[in-house]
Amino acid sequence: MNVKTKIAALLAASAMLTAPAAALAGGPSYAPQKPPHPTHPAHPADPTPGPKASMPEKAAAYGVKCREESKKHIKGEKGTAFSRCVNAMAKAANGQSAKVACKAESKKHVKGEKGTAFSRCVHKANEVRKEAKANAG
Repeated sequence: MNVKTKIAALLAASAMLTAPAAALAGGPSYAPQKPPHPTHPAHPADPTPGPKASMPEKAAAYGVKCREESKKHIKGEKGTAFSRCVNAMAKAANGQSAKVACKAESKKHVKGEKGTAFSRCVHKANEVRKEAKANAG
């Protein structure tokens, strides 16, 4: 190899090594875009869940009214006292009368408790109905 060929090969090699570095030195030619702001789902017209809604939906809405009810299942009874209360509140909020909504509750008085399970349910159901009417109107 003569001197001219060696110099040409050396210049070509150095150009190949510096070209990628020069291309990266300028940085990207675009500006990154910010992610879009998340949108929230629209609220339904009637925020109270109906009697056939899932238990978690009803518990979130009516669980406050029924919080003193037992969540322990008693053999021979349909559901727990809490679940019966939540279902009754859902029925009352969606148009049923308080007495009809609470028909599954016991009318027997238990010593040491104020009123019967039925009367306490009717009282709570009437409160829920008033709240539902106030929210609707």
